Amino acid sequence: MILVTGATGNVGRPLVEALVAGGEQVTAVSRKISEVPEGVRHQQADLAEPASLKPALQGAEALFLLTSPDFMANGDLGDVMNVVRAAGVRRVVLLSSHGVGTGRHPSRLEDAVKRSGLEWTMLRPGNFTSNAVQWADSVRAERLVRAPFGDVAVPAIDPADIAEAAAVALREPGHEGNVYTLTGPVPISPRQQAAAIGDALGEPVRFVEQSREEARDQMLRYMPEPVVEATLGALGAPSAAEQQVSPDVERLLGRSPRTFAEWAERNVAAFE
Repeated sequence: MILVTGATGNVGRPLVEALVAGGEQVTAVSRKISEVPEGVRHQQADLAEPASLKPALQGAEALFLLTSPDFMANGDLGDVMNVVRAAGVRRVVLLSSHGVGTGRHPSRLEDAVKRSGLEWTMLRPGNFTSNAVQWADSVRAERLVRAPFGDVAVPAIDPADIAEAAAVALREPGHEGNVYTLTGPVPISPRQQAAAIGDALGEPVRFVEQSREEARDQMLRYMPEPVVEATLGALGAPSAAEQQVSPDVERLLGRSPRTFAEWAERNVAAFE
């Protein structure tokens, strides 16, 4: 049985679906009660309270570990891993961050998983295509996108590709001790993303560039300050490594990563 934390989010939901489609028994864990696919066991638990995971871990052999921004600021993954190891789980796939590899984000989550003594695989995605959903209200109301660093391009990864990569690492042997950097197929700027959303809608979407401070104030409403600063640094002044397209999605899935335009077409209803 495979346990998926964060099972109702942008990565967790398609991961649960992919695992079920592959014939796996799955327990979906989330902090709030939510609908899950038929045949999937759901357990309400919170990583910030590691003991709450114990009922969900019964019978689990592998774990997909996704931490929320507030857990990253205040949680202790070492305590979580103690509970996971005691339950007999053998393999952990951690959704980490490209920023760990580039030095923008601390490595303490990865370090805690490595210290657990379990088999581990690290997934390090960069910028998510789904971050564009933050523009949905203004696109619906004004056909307008406001964002900083309008012409700075970095690759954007589709959460569905992250989910498929995670399913491979959870189900197949040979990924133990590996670190995979997950990116989209090409760097794309916010201005180009706005244009792709317009193409999906069939009408133009204007782009207005925010200042760094305007973007910072907005992001602080839902992200801890260190994460905000690191994110703005990566988006505004990316290093060569942060602009580079990784081959790891194609290695894992046997195909190229999905484009931002494909994501926009699939999610156009959010912007209509």
